[in-house]
Amino acid sequence: MKILLLGANGQVGWELQRTLSVLGELVTAERTPGADIALDNSDLTRVQAALDSVAPDMIVNASAYTAVDKAEEETELATRLNAGLPGLIGTWAARHGARVLHYSTDYVFDGAKDAPYVETDPTGPINVYGRTKLAGDEALLASGCAALILRVSWVYGMRGQNFLLTMRRLMDERDRLTIVDDQIGAPTWCRTIAQVTSNVLSKWPADRDRQMALRGVYHLAPSGSTSWFGFATAIRDRLGLECDLQPIPTSAYPTPAARPLNSRMDAARLEQTFGLAMPSWDADLQRCLADP
Repeated sequence: MKILLLGANGQVGWELQRTLSVLGELVTAERTPGADIALDNSDLTRVQAALDSVAPDMIVNASAYTAVDKAEEETELATRLNAGLPGLIGTWAARHGARVLHYSTDYVFDGAKDAPYVETDPTGPINVYGRTKLAGDEALLASGCAALILRVSWVYGMRGQNFLLTMRRLMDERDRLTIVDDQIGAPTWCRTIAQVTSNVLSKWPADRDRQMALRGVYHLAPSGSTSWFGFATAIRDRLGLECDLQPIPTSAYPTPAARPLNSRMDAARLEQTFGLAMPSWDADLQRCLADP
């Protein structure tokens, strides 16, 4: 099986390079020197050419526009990457009989629900990022290809830009920080996302009818939940830092893009369908920080 990975240099993509390589021939599509394909994912014409050149059996799309606040101004670019790219991938895959695994986000929801979201809950994104990601999900499914969409939330790791690395830096620099405490979700280690992805793909049947029967949206989230303040506190305590953390409401930390207050997602469908057991978010954080 030939697997084309888009977004290989991102924090999830970096981990996917290791987990997907055991499933078949892995080809990465990046714009960095030395990559297999010189590809700028914002240029959809080049993406089309790359798909035709590689002719993959499986496409894993870990590429996205993820600058949530900047998306409020860079709407065209966010739309091209988050909506146009999945639509193009889906159209190509449907025409060539390829499978697609794509990542979505908790931000497709408005955050008003009092319980964890399930896949059948109505969507209602409250910012440009969420709207463009939802449009990409819908375009991919509308293409008719065999597609799995994994919604993830609060992604972190030891590479790139994320809350964990930002907190570690700021706690080293400052004696006191204020952290939002009324947004609730499940921090998700990028390595867990990559490992679950590989596990899911290994169990996705080769039979076309069964592939199509499993297509759709699944929530990939660790068990348990916390606030950004709780996440920051756990980071501080596990790193043995001395920074004083103070909880604040979202209203005290205005941002260009609105954030959902509830980002919790129920992963039961993913666990039951593919025989998985998701780890807890705090156990994953401990493993991440202990990783050399």
